[in-house]
Amino acid sequence: MDELLKAIITKISGSALSSAVGGRIYLDQAPEEKPGLPYIVFFIVTSVPEKTFTENFEDILIQFSIFSNSQSVAEISAIYDALNTLFDECSFTMTSDTLIRMNRENLATMIEEAEGLDPPFVRHWAVDYSILIEKN
Repeated sequence: MDELLKAIITKISGSALSSAVGGRIYLDQAPEEKPGLPYIVFFIVTSVPEKTFTENFEDILIQFSIFSNSQSVAEISAIYDALNTLFDECSFTMTSDTLIRMNRENLATMIEEAEGLDPPFVRHWAVDYSILIEKN
């Protein structure tokens, strides 16, 4: 799993996605202190081994949660577009494993109340990607 996470972080580095959120992209959780908006948190939702007699795969669901409190939907839409451009049906290299596919599976949008912000809400778009890797 370490190789997959390193490959994702490497792909994000210096990308339009990273620029769109000012580099505020976090693994598993945002920092305790308010990180500034917009930002992204990504994490592994599930990881299921799929083995045959000759092959060893890992079927992974990863979620990228985008947070924005812009009154306009334009900011979060642009970040979502940058995320899809970077990762939907993408390729990247891992040292010992092989990426078979990475596809966007789902988008869920929500608005969460947020005290101390103006406006007092945060848009939260959760984007799920299905990843299949072959373990070498």
